[in-house]
Amino acid sequence: MELLRRPSLIIAIILLILLSLLSWYWSREPDFMALDRVEQRVIGSATTEMLIKSVDTLLDKPGGYLSNDVAPPSVWLDNMPNWEFGVLQQVRDLAKALRNDYSRSQTQSVADVDLERAEPMLNVHNDAWIFPSAEGQYSDGREALEKYLRRLQDVSQQDAQFYARADNLNEWLSLVAKRLGSLSQRLSAARPQVRVNIDLAGDSKAEQSTQASSQVISKTSWFKIDDNFYEARGTAWALIHFLRAAEIDFEQVLADKNALVSLRQIIRELEATQQPVRSLLILNGSGMGMFANHSLVMSSYITRANAAIADMRRLLADG
Repeated sequence: MELLRRPSLIIAIILLILLSLLSWYWSREPDFMALDRVEQRVIGSATTEMLIKSVDTLLDKPGGYLSNDVAPPSVWLDNMPNWEFGVLQQVRDLAKALRNDYSRSQTQSVADVDLERAEPMLNVHNDAWIFPSAEGQYSDGREALEKYLRRLQDVSQQDAQFYARADNLNEWLSLVAKRLGSLSQRLSAARPQVRVNIDLAGDSKAEQSTQASSQVISKTSWFKIDDNFYEARGTAWALIHFLRAAEIDFEQVLADKNALVSLRQIIRELEATQQPVRSLLILNGSGMGMFANHSLVMSSYITRANAAIADMRRLLADG
């Protein structure tokens, strides 16, 4: 009996080691992406290409798309699925802006047929694994974006357009600002805090459905601390690429509004969120204590980037 148990134990240990190594490999965050080299770039092609490459990264990185996996070892992982969700949120917001604003000259203009197909496919629930699978729908959405990009780059076709206007860029940045604001609050709440309720601030006539306390106690669950952290890293990773693309497509607008430096400052703040994590765990030390609080550090970068976005939006609107 002892001889039978020993080989089983050895096999179990080897299997555990292999699964641990595979989990580590699959949990590595992808490197930054670069745009393809082209002789002459069409307005809008940089943004669309980066959007496509972001979807490709979600689907084709080591381990593939993990958020909807139901088998070991990916079913045990949570850092990479939360990173994926952060990227996916930004992909969805940019696809929405591309469909509703960038590709349309006016509110009464007809939406692009390929973008109308792509956006709902990218909004399939992130953990859907069958009938339909998230990967299948995201792949179909990517193909629709690829068709739009090919039409956009074909000078003989006039039905695919990208309007690089200040108001369009401002609309997308408003979506970005709301995402970053929510992330910053959730990251900051890693430590218990009492906030003044400012839900109705700025409008003396404002009302809300139900009465709320004048003070709000915020505290992120201990189980959500690392989830929020890696969602923020994924969000920032995607935004860095999309903002770099915007710098190319909106070059004339940014120069006219004197907003190019502001855009680069936003990118700089977001790049700081991608520093290697030197700790085995996402620590939750007190703000002034002996141990790090990774959530508060991440929140500071996200908050500064969001403040820079607010300044840039004012430049785009009034500059």
